[in-house]
Amino acid sequence: MQTFDFTTLSAVCSDLRANWLPSRIEQVYQRNSYTIAIALRTIKQRSWLEISWHAQAARLHIGDPPPRIPDTFTFSQQLIHQLGGLALVSIDIIDPWERAVDLQFARRPGESALYHVYVEIMGKYSNVILTDASNTIITVAHQVNQQQSSVRPILTGQPYEKPPRLTATVPSLTESQERWQERIALIPGAIKKQLLKNYRGVSPSLIQSMLQVSGIDPDSTTDTLRSEDWQRLFHYWCEWLQRLESEKYEPVQTTGGYNVLGWGALKPAEDIQELLNRYYTDQFNLQTFSQLRHQLNQKLNNILEKLRVKAATFEQRLQQSQQADEYRQKADLLMAHLHEWQVGMKEIILSDFETGKPLKIALEPDKNAVQNAQNLYKQHQKLKRARTAVEPLLMEVKAEIEYLEQVEAAISQIDSYQTPEDLQALEEIREELIQQEYLEDSGYRRRSSTESANTNFHRFRTPSGFEVLIGRNNRQNDQLTFRVANDYDLWFHAQEIPGSHLLLRMEAGAVLDEKDLQYVADLAAYYSRGRQSDLVPIVYTQPKHVYKPKGAKPGIAIYKQERVIWGKPHTVTSDQ
Repeated sequence: MQTFDFTTLSAVCSDLRANWLPSRIEQVYQRNSYTIAIALRTIKQRSWLEISWHAQAARLHIGDPPPRIPDTFTFSQQLIHQLGGLALVSIDIIDPWERAVDLQFARRPGESALYHVYVEIMGKYSNVILTDASNTIITVAHQVNQQQSSVRPILTGQPYEKPPRLTATVPSLTESQERWQERIALIPGAIKKQLLKNYRGVSPSLIQSMLQVSGIDPDSTTDTLRSEDWQRLFHYWCEWLQRLESEKYEPVQTTGGYNVLGWGALKPAEDIQELLNRYYTDQFNLQTFSQLRHQLNQKLNNILEKLRVKAATFEQRLQQSQQADEYRQKADLLMAHLHEWQVGMKEIILSDFETGKPLKIALEPDKNAVQNAQNLYKQHQKLKRARTAVEPLLMEVKAEIEYLEQVEAAISQIDSYQTPEDLQALEEIREELIQQEYLEDSGYRRRSSTESANTNFHRFRTPSGFEVLIGRNNRQNDQLTFRVANDYDLWFHAQEIPGSHLLLRMEAGAVLDEKDLQYVADLAAYYSRGRQSDLVPIVYTQPKHVYKPKGAKPGIAIYKQERVIWGKPHTVTSDQ
C-alpha cells in the first residue's frame, strides 16, 4: 500500500485550506479502531474528513459518509463532546518536513483556538491527539505510557510535545546540483536508498516516480549514473520542491497507485480528495476481503471436516443396526428348536424359516438355549433403538452439511475483490455464520439488516432484455426468493447442487424466448458448485411453488412443479 508521504500530506492540506476553511463541526463518527470521520459543513458543501492512524496507511482526506450503525467508540464521543458546534479554522503542518498536522478549532473564524487535534502520520507510531488551548492532552486515539516509550509518552492530562525532529538534511531549492549530487553519491549505493537516507520529506513512492519520470532504472547505483542522468534527476528534484513551495499540485492515478505531482499519469484526477479516498478505500477493502475470505474458508473447512466424520460414524452405526432383524430371526429359530440344544454347545446350525437354508448361530456355552435366545433378543432391541436414535441425528448432520456447502459455494463464487459489493457479500456471510453460531461475535459492528438489501444482487440482461437477479449469499438468496419475487417471475436453481438462487423478472403477458431460458440456465450453472462441469441440471419454477421449511437455515428452500433444463456454465464469462 502506498505511503501517505509528506508531499501528499502537503497537497491534501493545501486543498483542505482552500475548500474547507472555515467549516462547522457537526458530527464525529469512528468507523473502526483506527479511523474517525468528522462531518464538516461550509456555506457551500458538507462532507466527512477521514482521519486514520492505521500503522500502514495513516492519512487524512475527505472521505465517504459513514454507515448508519451506532458508534460505540469512546474516542469519537470525547471528540464530539469537545468539538461539536465549533469551527475548523486552521490546518497547519506543525514543523517543516514533518508529517504532523495541527487542526485548530474555535467558536468562530478569527478567534483563538479552543482545541487542537494533532494528526501524526508516522507509520506504526501514528496517532491522533486532542488538546485544549494550553496544549494539555484531553484524549488520545492511542495512549503511550512510560513502559512503551520513555522518550515521548502520550497520556491524558500531560502536556503535548511535538514528535522528535528528523535528523536528515532539509531539501532546499538554494542547494546546487553539485552539492546535492555530492551528498547523495558520497557513499556509493542504490540511488533510491541514498535519496531516502540523506533528505527529509522523501518517500519510496516519491523516489520511485521521480526515477521513473527521469528515465532512470530504480535499481541503479550512484556510481553507474551518467552526467545526463544526474541532470534529469536534479531537474525533477527541483520541480518537486517548487511544487511544494507554490502549492501547485497535479493529482493523477498511476499504474501502482497515485501521484500528486502529475508524474507517471495513467489517468488524471479532478479531485485529490476523491483520488485518495478511492485508493485507500479499495486497498483496505482488498486487504480485508482477502483476510475475511481466507478466515471463512478455513472455518468452514474445519467444521465440514468434523461433520463429515460424524456423518460417517452415524452411517456406520446405521449399517450395524441393520443386523437387528438378523438377531431376532436367530432368536426365533433358537426358541423354535430348543430340543436340539445340548449342554456346552458353542454354536448350532438350524434351517431358516423362509429359505430352508442352514443358518449358523453362535452360542455361549455356559448358558442354556433360552438364555442365549434372550441375549439375541436383547441385541435386536439394542440395535433397533440405535437405529431410531441415529436416523434423526444423521438427517440433522446431513442437513447441516448441505447448508454449509451452500455457504461454501457462495464464498467460492466471490473469488476476487472487484467492487465494494464483493466485500459486503462476504461480510453478510460472516454475519450469517455469527447468527447461526458457527463464528464468535468478536464485536465487529455489522451492517443493518436492511442496508443495501435490494441493491447488491448480481444483475444481468437476457438476449430479449429481461432482467436476471442472482443472490450472492444465503441472505440474498432468501431476500430474492421470498421478498423480491412476484407471481410472474421464474425461479432457477441448480438441481441438488449448492448454488445461487436466480430470478428471471417477468411481467404479465410477457413471452419468454427459448434463448432467454437457456441464458438464465447457463447463469444458474455458472453460479453453482457445478461451474467446472460441461452440463449442469437446472430446475425452474414459479416462485409461489418455492417454500422454506419451518426452522430451515438461510438459503434452504424446497420446490415443486419444477421443470429441468441443462445449463452450460462454460458459455458464461465472468464479465458478462
